[in-house]
Amino acid sequence: MRTAQDREYDWYFRACFAPVSRTVFLIVHDRCLAEDITQEALYRMLRHWRTVSRYEAPDAWVRRVAIRIAVREVQRAAARPVKERLGQPAVRYDDLPDPDVARAVAALAPMQRAAVVLYYWEDRPVAEIARVLEVSESTVKQHLHRARHRLAEVLGEEVSGDAG
Repeated sequence: MRTAQDREYDWYFRACFAPVSRTVFLIVHDRCLAEDITQEALYRMLRHWRTVSRYEAPDAWVRRVAIRIAVREVQRAAARPVKERLGQPAVRYDDLPDPDVARAVAALAPMQRAAVVLYYWEDRPVAEIARVLEVSESTVKQHLHRARHRLAEVLGEEVSGDAG
């Protein structure tokens, strides 16, 4: 048997769903998302029903909760494309001449990776790489030496000549 509190919540659910959903839709511009957000807000109202039912206007409480959720969702949606772009490499490994080598280089320590990219892909001299990385030429040579050994190990090849 349903209690008076259950019946009162059911009444608020039915009374609030359409108007709150309409308000949320005007914020998110997506009917299904608006309904999901409204249901989430009404679920939260149910979880806190003992407290919320004592409020002068429980419908105002659920509307406020729904609006907060909707605004957060719009903010997340606006930030999503930027974050997705930041998470994607500008060049895909498969676009490079040897994707296996590119993946192996990506696994190197950052300074080794930078030295390898500048030396082998951009064909820059050691002195210029040292200026760009703000290290000595001997440090660049050390990064290249260690990187070649690591790459040979990963790719199963022998190490050939050192950087000059």
